Amino acid sequence: MDALLTGTGGADGWPQPGCRCASCERARDTGVSRDPGGVLVDGTLAFRPGRQPGPGTSSPTAAAHRIDPVPGGWDVTGPDGARLLLAAGPGQVPEPRAEATPYDIALLDLLTSPAQLGLLRSAGLIAAHTTVVALYTDHRVSSVAELARRCALWQAQPGQDGELITSSGGQHATEVRVADGLPRRALIIGGARSGKSTEAELRLSGAPRVTYLAAGPWGSPTGPDGPADTEWVDRVARHRASRPRWWQTVESLDVAGQLRHTSGALLIDGIGTWLAGIMDEAGLWTTGGERVPGSPPDAIVRSRIDDLVDAWRQTAAQVVAVTDDVGSGLVPAYLAGRVFRDQLGWLNQRLAAESELVLHAIAGRITPLPS
Repeated sequence: MDALLTGTGGADGWPQPGCRCASCERARDTGVSRDPGGVLVDGTLAFRPGRQPGPGTSSPTAAAHRIDPVPGGWDVTGPDGARLLLAAGPGQVPEPRAEATPYDIALLDLLTSPAQLGLLRSAGLIAAHTTVVALYTDHRVSSVAELARRCALWQAQPGQDGELITSSGGQHATEVRVADGLPRRALIIGGARSGKSTEAELRLSGAPRVTYLAAGPWGSPTGPDGPADTEWVDRVARHRASRPRWWQTVESLDVAGQLRHTSGALLIDGIGTWLAGIMDEAGLWTTGGERVPGSPPDAIVRSRIDDLVDAWRQTAAQVVAVTDDVGSGLVPAYLAGRVFRDQLGWLNQRLAAESELVLHAIAGRITPLPS
């Protein structure tokens, strides 16, 4: 089966006519131009958003294609048995039927739902031989370079106008190893609302199996006057609801254990909340009392940190961890705050030294740090 991409842009192409957003202006400045999305299958079937499949440029062969509409798109089987999954248009997420078999080509709106790729992989519908292409790309992404970066993370192709996608005709493998070519350990450091958690989830959207390790106070903590902190509870609920439903969520401070025993992809969010929890368990997370270096509580925290770093160094999982940037502001006025800042700063250094990739997040921009 051949799929000719007659256009790869959104409903109005990219750049969008009359749009002055930074993405469209950047596309114009660099000469990027993508026509509205469309696909010509084997020269005989034309697919356009909002329309029923129509005749192509060639006459149909005696053996016709089988076209099955599914929610959000089309399931197409060619005369040779090759299989295509196609999003019906921008913003559409095709949902294959329960009896569907693996696809040879998948043309998807990955800007709308990159996590759909992970779901299809976990179901075995996108396998090692499947060619995955991002279709309907537009100013929802900041630039062509950022689109290429994301597609590399998802093991997909960004797609180009006029590109011919051909099914490989290979064996139907049941799984793709998305870790291939990606760093085993990625550490993302940033301040509050810097975009670090968004980047972490983005990096693992295409993985077939993800364990989300929430390492922090995810229960019902008390507020400063004793009552339950309802704002925190609501925040946690929203955070849980935003994750892909097929990800496994683990809420635990045993980060070292998860690093040692998890297979597949592991997202740790985050190292700062883990350290705060460990300090609390050891009795160091208080505003009063003295901390004596080498005392039992101090030794407990140091031992847990050493154990975490050792597990990080030897993990077999593909790990993306989020941690907080500390030390750029004022020196904390209370002892526990200073202890936390120092310990997390040192821990960040140790984890970074044992990571293949370290990223700095600020204002939603992601910058790789040199090794």
